[in-house]
Amino acid sequence: QVQLAESGGGLVQAGGSLRLSCAASGRTFRIGNYAMGWFRQAPGKEREFVAAISWSGGSLSYGDPVKGRFTISRDNAKNTAYLQMNSLKGEDTAVYYCAADATWRSAHEPTAVGEYEYWGQGTQVTVSS
Repeated sequence: QVQLAESGGGLVQAGGSLRLSCAASGRTFRIGNYAMGWFRQAPGKEREFVAAISWSGGSLSYGDPVKGRFTISRDNAKNTAYLQMNSLKGEDTAVYYCAADATWRSAHEPTAVGEYEYWGQGTQVTVSS
């Protein structure tokens, strides 16, 4: 069974930064073989794609609202993915979710909610203006 645990959320002023972490656990699950993604969901809105990284780390994708401000990365040795968020805005306020693809060494990094098999519980990010 795969478990994902997000951490690092909190309250930050507009223009500030936060780094989210996603620690994966499971007897045989190693994130080094799977694409990882970050999504967010604000109250009353659908879950939105934020960023994704391929299993190799060689391909990255970002949602338009966060391009140039957010960076996704991974540390395979720690079995952890990260989301560095800079220049935060009020519209970035949401619950942020980490997700893992179930396809071993997929040819691409998924960007749709339905393409991910495993999800964390989410961490709240609130940006005050």
